[in-house]
Amino acid sequence: MKKILFIAVIALTATFEMNAQQFKVVTSVESIVPNGLGRSRIINALEEKDYKEYTSVQTEDDNTRNKSSRSDIRVKNFEETKLLNFYNIGGIRFQNIAANDALITSMINDMVANGWELAFVSSAVESEGGKGDGQGIFITRYIFKK
Repeated sequence: MKKILFIAVIALTATFEMNAQQFKVVTSVESIVPNGLGRSRIINALEEKDYKEYTSVQTEDDNTRNKSSRSDIRVKNFEETKLLNFYNIGGIRFQNIAANDALITSMINDMVANGWELAFVSSAVESEGGKGDGQGIFITRYIFKK
């Protein structure tokens, strides 16, 4: 009887642990500004924020506004890993892309070694919008879970 009770407690504990998941987002921003003038980085927040503190509820009867300011949302503790820009004076620089791939791979391997699993990857591009724009980034969000 004690063995059955012990096994039941272990199974119940394992079920709770499997349901409690934690997520972490790490973002890479790679500049696609011509002539290498942009900045490229991997950004990793070192502090947590509760989205509920910055959320307001809007209804027809009531506008419950959150009193926090935009500066309250800012994260002041984060890691910033330098990456190389996609372009230089000569145009697209494939060595820079390979170097960035090596750094991002290292970051992913480190996260996995620390118990995180890469769950999702989401990318987007804001590219140059025409003559004289000169702006552009390639952003990738790596979503880890454990």
